[in-house]
Amino acid sequence: MKKNYIIVVLILITFFVISFLTNILGALNPSVSSSFGLSETMAGFLPFSFFIAYGLMSIPAGIVLEKYGEKRMMIFAFLLAFLASVLFAGLPSFGVFIFSLFTIGTGMSILQVVINPLLRVSGGEENYAFTSVLAQLIFGAASFVSPQVYTWIVTGISQSSEQQSFLIKILAQITTLEMSWVGIYWIFGLASLMMVGLILFVKFPKVELKDDEKAGSKASYLDLFRNKYVILYFFGIFAYVGAEQGISYWMSKFLQVYHGLDFKTTGAEAVANFWGLMTLGGILGLLLLKFLDSKIVLRIFSVLAIMGLALALFGSTTIALYSFQATGFFLSVMYPIIVSLALNSVSKHHGSFAGILMSGIMGGAVVQLLIGFISDLSSLKVGMFFNFIILAYILSISFWAKPLIQNKTISFRKENGNV
Repeated sequence: MKKNYIIVVLILITFFVISFLTNILGALNPSVSSSFGLSETMAGFLPFSFFIAYGLMSIPAGIVLEKYGEKRMMIFAFLLAFLASVLFAGLPSFGVFIFSLFTIGTGMSILQVVINPLLRVSGGEENYAFTSVLAQLIFGAASFVSPQVYTWIVTGISQSSEQQSFLIKILAQITTLEMSWVGIYWIFGLASLMMVGLILFVKFPKVELKDDEKAGSKASYLDLFRNKYVILYFFGIFAYVGAEQGISYWMSKFLQVYHGLDFKTTGAEAVANFWGLMTLGGILGLLLLKFLDSKIVLRIFSVLAIMGLALALFGSTTIALYSFQATGFFLSVMYPIIVSLALNSVSKHHGSFAGILMSGIMGGAVVQLLIGFISDLSSLKVGMFFNFIILAYILSISFWAKPLIQNKTISFRKENGNV
């Protein structure tokens, strides 16, 4: 099929917006907890409500996609995000927030199912590795931007009207000073509505999936679930997203509780840097994968992530602040390596397997509830110990993984074995 770079650009913008809406919860956690008087367990319901949508909706979205097509599904997903964002911004209560987060999560899970095969077709199969990496870098950049926007909104609304920008003045009229953080959901609603308008005016190509890439039948899923490695890799994605969110979601609150740092500025900036360093780590990871086997890279970064988390939980204020951010760098390679090891470990039904793996994103939901529950029973520091367990599971993958296809590396040895 002829390449369509307009669609590629649209997909890259979509990745930015998905990340912009998704990875704000860590920066918001202290503000939401304070506004609604939440226990740690109740605070854990926020990411639970969002990420559980991936577990419930990813496979059904893949099935419905074949009937309604990419354009309609993307418009529907962004309309869900728009309506949910505006609903909460207009009626800010805890119950509405939970409902809105699940609805936004549903929209984001639909988009994830749609845009990956669309990117392959529009950019060309031979360029898919490059465009996928580019998409992940943009995803990371948006995760860095959204906490900065949150800080800009809450600090801007607290200023006098003479100091406020035009947009901040509008937000100050429709949000209260006590819940100024809600203003970011007006921004989310606007961004989602703009995406609907953009998609309406773009002509979409017909996506022809190979038989191996399609969602598959009930029989294909049953066949996969008989393979123990399918289950093990499902929990690998479950563990990764659990750790990613388990650190990024709670770090601002941890820095506030144990080190007295301002969550509206220093804490939010730390969350932004966590995602920014994850982007930089992804670039380094790409280079390392050209020289080292993916299992070795996963092993090194897993150990470093565990060490970084330990320093964050037990170090001084300065060490904790920078160690939390550094864990983002060490987590960066885990998701693509686990996915590639998983897909290279089965010989068929890759489309169905991909749906199972995406369902594992619900780890971002379950782990936060567990951390919150443990924190209420003991302390937030003890609750965050659960991250060590799931990071240890990710480390174990580097030992038991047996992919059918190894990642290609550059060799500096000649065929006779001499350098």
